[in-house]
Amino acid sequence: QVQLVESGGGLVQAGGSLRLSCAASGSIFSIDTMGWYRQAPGEGRKLVATITRSGSTNYADSVKGRFTISRDNAKNTINLQMNSLKPEDTAVYYCNADRIVTISGPRFGSWGPGTQVTVSS
Repeated sequence: QVQLVESGGGLVQAGGSLRLSCAASGSIFSIDTMGWYRQAPGEGRKLVATITRSGSTNYADSVKGRFTISRDNAKNTINLQMNSLKPEDTAVYYCNADRIVTISGPRFGSWGPGTQVTVSS
């Protein structure tokens, strides 16, 4: 069974920084694109940043220049360094993997349970 687990959320003042991590566990051979999404109260889940297995990245316009996504393929982990945080960054942040190749076959659209990020003004 494959699991994604996020960590690193919390409460921070505007202008501060947080680092989120996501670890995938299970009988994993490889993972394709991984990413971070967020969902604010009353809103839908939105893309924050993605990173391919080869390291190509994509960011939402709202976080470009402030957030940096990275990954370690050997450890099946991704990180999100969030700087210059704003109150509008407050949301539950979810880790996603679009395709995980496992010992029992591919799994599509895996999500972690989420971690809360709250930015106070």
